Amino acid sequence: MTDMIIFSFTRTGTELNRKLCGLCAAGTCQGYAVKKYALEYEKDGILPLPDPVREFIGRQWGKSAFLFVGAAGIAVRYIAPFVKDKFTDSPVLVIDEKGRYVIPILSGHVGGAASLADEIAAQIGATAVHTTATDVQQKFAVDVFAKRNNLLIGDRTAAKRISAAVLEGDRVGFYIACKDVEIRGKMPEELIFCKTAEEAERQKYRIIVSGESCGISPFPEENTLVLYPRRITAGIGCRRGVSPELLEKGFLEVLGESGILPGEVEAIASIDLKKKEPALLALSEKYGIPFFTYSAEQLNEVPAVSSESAFVKEITGVDNVCERAALYHRKGARLIREKWKGGQMTAALAAHPVILKFTD
Repeated sequence: MTDMIIFSFTRTGTELNRKLCGLCAAGTCQGYAVKKYALEYEKDGILPLPDPVREFIGRQWGKSAFLFVGAAGIAVRYIAPFVKDKFTDSPVLVIDEKGRYVIPILSGHVGGAASLADEIAAQIGATAVHTTATDVQQKFAVDVFAKRNNLLIGDRTAAKRISAAVLEGDRVGFYIACKDVEIRGKMPEELIFCKTAEEAERQKYRIIVSGESCGISPFPEENTLVLYPRRITAGIGCRRGVSPELLEKGFLEVLGESGILPGEVEAIASIDLKKKEPALLALSEKYGIPFFTYSAEQLNEVPAVSSESAFVKEITGVDNVCERAALYHRKGARLIREKWKGGQMTAALAAHPVILKFTD
């Protein structure tokens, strides 16, 4: 399970709370209950409900999943001030205190509440109750597909339009406009696989898997949803003490010149000498991109780079930090942007092959 906060309000509910926390991997769930019941289960790690609960929920909103053991109305009243949209809301679920039914009530697909409901139901012998239209009709859900395959949704309005079209019975063209993408599993009947851009353009609605400066201009924007694989590693080298502003400026500049969105970057990589570099850590935190570092020995395993610097090698043990880091992070990656020099930094971009799965 993902990180989850569980609330309960009765003794029976708190017993279920304790059980659910026990099923979670260590450190991924925390149970809270009305004080008198929390004291009864204190040895099991159940804590008293935070006071006030709404402020606590607000601080954790968008960071954790919430499971309410009890009536759905309780959950609705507590979360109401924080609900915005399915792309940023926390997953929220409700389960009756007898553990018979688990209901995802918010952020079912993008946030993962629906899959959490299935997981919990399987563990405790409950029934997961799904109310989302695509789930009920067993139709292709593009937001689920995107989440499962680590794809960035280019336009949320377009995603809603595609989902509505599927529910109305329309078929949607599916075209891959970038390299090194493999499809596995049976494509759902709601989609029409298009081998060419021209074939995709003839469809009333279309999904385009694009990225790395792939052209999508021929397609009418209104009925086109672009999905971008998060497949880019940004290898970065920099001077010690470089300012966060200067590093960010260079990062965005090299992405912009390469036709890549920040959301397509799945990792930032560098040499382990930079693992505590404030500017790199700040960049990672601001854009939510994981930051990885590797030793000079590891980076030197990369067989070839576009250029070498004797000065850099003397200091770091590596002749080209950015390209080697970008290529080393993902096996099979190819360099799509050679060493780029900016103010007090260098950067290179690598893309790894992508497998799109239509079935688990």
